[in-house]
Amino acid sequence: MTASDTIRHEVRICMFDLYGTVVDMQAGLTRAVTHYLAAKGSAIEPGRLVTWWRRTHFENSMIDALLHRAHTPYREIGRISLAYTLERAGIPHTQDEVRGLVAEIKRLRPFPDVVKALARLRQKFRLVILSNGDPDMLEAIKPHLGFEFDRVISVAEAGSFKPHAVTYRKAAEIVGARPEEILFVANHAFDCVGAKASGMRAAFVDRRKRPFGDWPYQPDLVVADFKELADALVV
Repeated sequence: MTASDTIRHEVRICMFDLYGTVVDMQAGLTRAVTHYLAAKGSAIEPGRLVTWWRRTHFENSMIDALLHRAHTPYREIGRISLAYTLERAGIPHTQDEVRGLVAEIKRLRPFPDVVKALARLRQKFRLVILSNGDPDMLEAIKPHLGFEFDRVISVAEAGSFKPHAVTYRKAAEIVGARPEEILFVANHAFDCVGAKASGMRAAFVDRRKRPFGDWPYQPDLVVADFKELADALVV
């Protein structure tokens, strides 16, 4: 029996990361930053700045999770991270400008292959989002998704950012499923590792054509995009 066969027989829920997996975060934020940098007269390549911003955001969210203190909202991590990135790049900015750019996250749109594939996957699975985003940010993005998920869960309900194990366990509890009945789908290796370590199955969407890494928690499936995921799971 192949991995796809096993998933089709044993999984009831497909649970998706949102930012960078369902919605195209790099492209959406690059568009917003392009206009901002032009207004500032900066010659910095917009996509490069967004990559710095996102890497800093990831690092800061991991610091927040490891502190084991009160959970810092995703929006605030974004503000701290972008302000730091702009300062390092030598770009004068105000906190209102930073907040405005962070707010663009609420308007991100899906990758072109996503919506049709989700409609196919719905024939067999419940479809859920588990995101690091704040509850109000996730509510705001819903009209831009072009698809209604069965449930949208924020890690705020668990009080920690992914890939902390408590986030996946809490999500499984919320949807009323055992971890092994859930296939977690992400474009990020760290998210697949976190899901696998918590007992879920995982599908790695390798849009960026990057190695997964030699983790002991390898994904059950590796697909190029959502169409390939639907092809593998819906017969």
